[in-house]
Amino acid sequence: MQNNSNVFISQHPLIKSKLSSLRDTSTTPHIFRNLVNEISLLLAYESTANQKLTQIKIKTPLQETEGVKLKQETSIIPIMRAGLGMVNGFLTVIPTAKVWHLGLKRDESTLTPIKYYGEKPNTSDIGTCLILDPMLATGGSASAACSLIKTWGDFPIINYIGLIAAPEGVARLQKEHPDVQIYIAGLDKGLNEKGFIIPGLGDAGDRQFDTV
Repeated sequence: MQNNSNVFISQHPLIKSKLSSLRDTSTTPHIFRNLVNEISLLLAYESTANQKLTQIKIKTPLQETEGVKLKQETSIIPIMRAGLGMVNGFLTVIPTAKVWHLGLKRDESTLTPIKYYGEKPNTSDIGTCLILDPMLATGGSASAACSLIKTWGDFPIINYIGLIAAPEGVARLQKEHPDVQIYIAGLDKGLNEKGFIIPGLGDAGDRQFDTV
């Protein structure tokens, strides 16, 4: 991944190719969902490089030896509804992860996030929180999600993982939550007057679930 401070932009050829297909208006909803899942699986590998490990004893068929396991449990937090499409890719890589759901929607007139679901979950043994949201546009929802999660507990690692980001969203998240690492498949040139990422891919939720 290309590393810029706490921002990691994937340089993986498979991700780049799949992201181009994701943007294409001719991509049908079921193919779009498949691509979101596939890119998420690849990002799951790249975005968990900072996981902490602890030493354990294991026994191979030949002898006892040293091994490692994740030091603490992981929570996957999709921002509904678009983030739901990223969950299975992450569960494929981290099948024991807990899944917490967070409902945020954007007020299209003010571009501010509105929370409609976000009850505090059981946070015991959780060391890493992975926020899943395909689009980092203005950064309002991502920042609100980070703020809420921090009220739930003092987690050593909070990562944001998205498919496409705008510089404005990245800058806001960096300013308001400098401790959060940002992992994205692509960084676009900016936002239009309605707060949509350009060139982007449209509305990730609508394209996944074939709604208008």
